[in-house]
Amino acid sequence: MYISKKHLSRRTFLRGAGVVVGLPLLDAMIPSMTALAQTAAAAKPRMGFLYLPHGAIMEQWTPAAEGKAFEMPAILKPLAPFQKQVTIVSGLENKPAILPPVHAINPGTWLSCVSPRPTQEPYGGVTIDQMAAMHIGQDTPLPSLEIATESRGGGGACDRNYGCSYGGTISFRTPSTPLPMEADPRKLFERLFGQGDTPQERKAITRQYSSILDLVSREAADLQKTLDGPDRAKLGDYLESVREIERRVQKMEAQDLSALALPDVPVSTSFDQRLNLMFDMVALAWQANLTRVFTFMMAAEGSNMTYNHIGVSDAFHPLSHHQNDKSRKERLVKIQTYHADVFSKFLAKLSKMPDGDGSMLDHSILLYGSNMSNSNAHDEFPLPTMVVGGGAGKITGGQHLRYPDRTPLANLHLTLMERAGIPVQQVGNSTGSFSEL
Repeated sequence: MYISKKHLSRRTFLRGAGVVVGLPLLDAMIPSMTALAQTAAAAKPRMGFLYLPHGAIMEQWTPAAEGKAFEMPAILKPLAPFQKQVTIVSGLENKPAILPPVHAINPGTWLSCVSPRPTQEPYGGVTIDQMAAMHIGQDTPLPSLEIATESRGGGGACDRNYGCSYGGTISFRTPSTPLPMEADPRKLFERLFGQGDTPQERKAITRQYSSILDLVSREAADLQKTLDGPDRAKLGDYLESVREIERRVQKMEAQDLSALALPDVPVSTSFDQRLNLMFDMVALAWQANLTRVFTFMMAAEGSNMTYNHIGVSDAFHPLSHHQNDKSRKERLVKIQTYHADVFSKFLAKLSKMPDGDGSMLDHSILLYGSNMSNSNAHDEFPLPTMVVGGGAGKITGGQHLRYPDRTPLANLHLTLMERAGIPVQQVGNSTGSFSEL
């Protein structure tokens, strides 16, 4: 334990030549002989909302048994190591999202459970990620992060009655303010660790130096001299993680094919890199306390991405119209299992990341699912929905909860807000919260 009478602020940063690098939670940030729960370093819930388009093959998603004695279904098998912190919630429907232009409104209504007005100008509902950002994100540099793997999907993301505002984002700060999702790893990295008010400025500044860590190395070395062994190791591991992501972003840029006449959708191998890299940067942002809230569109609505790297050459959206063909459904299950596998790698990182008196996974509340059920029918019941993480002791985990058919999805959203200590009376069309969660 760090026993000096002085302690570092939880908001300590390394600074150099205009660059600011956040730090992970160190023992030195906890005043000596003080219970962690009584300090500013006490764990606060972190929230993530992970959206998948095109629903799921529900018979491969839903466990056969209810309660705690359930076996992970095929699609979610990669999450088996974390089953004690997984809650699968069945029986949910998002009635406000049941409108004709499915792909054009599904993303933007998933976290609000509010029907948008039929107008070209956006007007829907505030999403729960932004409710969380207002209450648990205001003392971090970035109240929330909004990220994606594709800048846009295929057809159907716009509608003549509802416009294009709801098809490309899952986050609304106000009913009329959709937040853009960042799909470029370089831009996200610069947002987290770079400088400049615009992408143009950040790119200009980036060209002036090769590494962010090189600019703060002297201050980092001075700080390490003041830390004890465990904190020096934590800081060293964290800075190495930043360096590794720098290297990976630079390597991806070295393969940039932007000068060629290529379609907007990236090739499959770079998609796999991007998906994993985005998750790694979110983990790093949480570790450095740069943000506590993120939303992530793991694939675009109407995505035409192919998944050759897992042996599926079909484009995602066309394959989702499987027409109950066994072979097509099997390939779709393969894609959905791949998404779960990448998510499980993120959970593994969080589970090994110390955060106060537990791990980052212990203190997280993660919602993972879709606003569609059977992609072939374009229906909204039952929605594939899962909650992962301990919620700083507020989430039970390790159970399959089945609620009466067509229970509002908003009831789950309201419950998650309550577990995170966010004072919200109602979310969308919610009728109550879940005590079992």
